[in-house]
Amino acid sequence: MNITLLKEHYLVLPTFLVSIVKKFSFSFEDFLLLSYFWNYKEEVFDVQNIATVLKLTENEVLLSFNTLLTKKLIGLDTKKDGNGRIIEIVNLENLYQEIDLLFQKEKKEEEKQDIFSIFEKEFGRPISSMEYEIINGWLDKDFSEELILGALKEAVYNGVSNLRYIDKILYEWQRKGYKSIKEVNKDNFHRTSSNDKIETKELFDYNWLEDNDR
Repeated sequence: MNITLLKEHYLVLPTFLVSIVKKFSFSFEDFLLLSYFWNYKEEVFDVQNIATVLKLTENEVLLSFNTLLTKKLIGLDTKKDGNGRIIEIVNLENLYQEIDLLFQKEKKEEEKQDIFSIFEKEFGRPISSMEYEIINGWLDKDFSEELILGALKEAVYNGVSNLRYIDKILYEWQRKGYKSIKEVNKDNFHRTSSNDKIETKELFDYNWLEDNDR
């Protein structure tokens, strides 16, 4: 075995880079170049050196580099080195933002699965495909998971286990401008307190003497 091969640097390939490649339908060469930039952050853009490390031709490196630039996953900045010469540095900020978006999307998908499981648990049965689409529709219409589960809790508390009832609750809350269960509970507390005050006022304003004279 050639010992020098074992001494070469290896590229670390995070799984989220694979997701990026799938999303943008990159070629194998594009994937290699993206992995290179991930491993050699703040590396001077040296086509010849990159081609040597990746075992690609310089033309293949330039073609893949242009693809990554076009897809706006990388940028190219310039700065002066220690000798005052202008050098080009690869900027990965757009790549970081794209990875963050992927994580957020995956998290949202996981939350969707959780919310469906909660509905099935509360209903005591698997939800139908139509019910799945209705719940999914609420999420797509920017009803927060917190509000949806709050409406579910309200329905179950009232002994109603159907989505039509929950839908009415959600749109009533939307009409009132509620964004969280905290706002719902706060408004309910104020309304309950107001009703108590009205009942107390009526109680103490009542003329008990006149009533006894009757």
